[in-house]
Amino acid sequence: MNAQFQPSLGYLAQTETLKGIGVFASRAIEAGEVVEVSPVIQLKLEFEEMEVDLKRRVFNWERLASLQGISAIALGYGSMYNHANPANMRYSSDFAGEAIAFIAVRAINRGEELTINYNATGGEPVSGEDIWFKVCDVVPLRSDIPKDT
Repeated sequence: MNAQFQPSLGYLAQTETLKGIGVFASRAIEAGEVVEVSPVIQLKLEFEEMEVDLKRRVFNWERLASLQGISAIALGYGSMYNHANPANMRYSSDFAGEAIAFIAVRAINRGEELTINYNATGGEPVSGEDIWFKVCDVVPLRSDIPKDT
């Protein structure tokens, strides 16, 4: 594998909301710019058999990379991006399923939280349903609710 991985253009910090830790832009990012390319660890494990915390961090690699029966954990900050709808990034399988790329879909300001859409088919930034939250038995949190409420 001759992949060119790219570290994140972000940093981890508390969101100061019920979401907890998030990833924030370390500088202004242009629409279409690659934010991160992370290697992945492929898991051949039935989703239903995974521990709850693992379910909340894996990507459906069968759908995204066309690898039958596979989920993936993204290294770097890849499995730390919080959900938003619409999100400010999209994601896709890269390097024949060995990596995941996160790309800005619009201009992102320095200090703004970097987000992906957990529900969108194929890593798109917008979705019309909350299927991921139902499958993982998670109540979606709004990013504007302070954690003290």
